[in-house]
Amino acid sequence: SRWPRGRGRHRRAVRPRRRRVPIPAAEAVIERYADRTTGAMVDLAGVMDGPLAAMRAAAPDCERASLHPLFAADNAPGTVAAVVDSGGPVLETVRAALTARGNTWAETTAEEHDRAMETVQAAAHTAVLAFGLAAADVPDQFHTPVSAALFDVLSQVTGNDPRVYADIQAAFDGADAVAEAAARIADADAEAFADLYAEAGK
Repeated sequence: SRWPRGRGRHRRAVRPRRRRVPIPAAEAVIERYADRTTGAMVDLAGVMDGPLAAMRAAAPDCERASLHPLFAADNAPGTVAAVVDSGGPVLETVRAALTARGNTWAETTAEEHDRAMETVQAAAHTAVLAFGLAAADVPDQFHTPVSAALFDVLSQVTGNDPRVYADIQAAFDGADAVAEAAARIADADAEAFADLYAEAGK
C-alpha cells in the first residue's frame, strides 16, 4: 500500500456537513445582509482584504472585523488571525470569549494575512496534493520518517471538502511557485541541486 500502516484514507473520520459561505461569495453575502447588522459584523471567509472592504462600505457605522481560525474545528484551540477594522465592546467580547477557550488572538493586517496565506495555504496544499498525485504504491516497510509524515499530512488535507481547497487556490497565488520550484529541482544537475537544497533550508 502507498499509505503507511496506521495512516491513510481508512483512518479518516466522517465529518458532518456544515453550511458555509464560500470565499468567492463572501463580498456579495456581506453586501446583501449588512442591513441586518445592528452592532458588529465579522467574517470568517479566510481571505481578508475584499471582505473588509465590503464591510466597510456596507456597514460603516458598525464594528467590523475579519477573523481566520488557522485550524480545523477538531484541532481547537489554536491561533485566530484577526484584523479589527473598527473595534468596540462587541468585538472585545468576541476576543475575550475566544481567548478564554485557549485560542491565541493574533492581530495582523489584511495585506500581511493574505500574503502569508499564499505560502501556508495555497503553496502548502499544492505541494501536498502534488506529492499525493506523484506517489507510487510502496510496501509499508519501505517508508521513511519523511515519507510517512508526508502521507499523514496528505491524509489530513484530502479528508476534507475539496471545494474549500479549490476556493483557497482561486483566492491566493502560490501554486505556480511550487510548480516552478519542482521544475527547477527536476532539471537541476548535481551542483544546481546542491544550491537549491541549501536555498530551501534557509
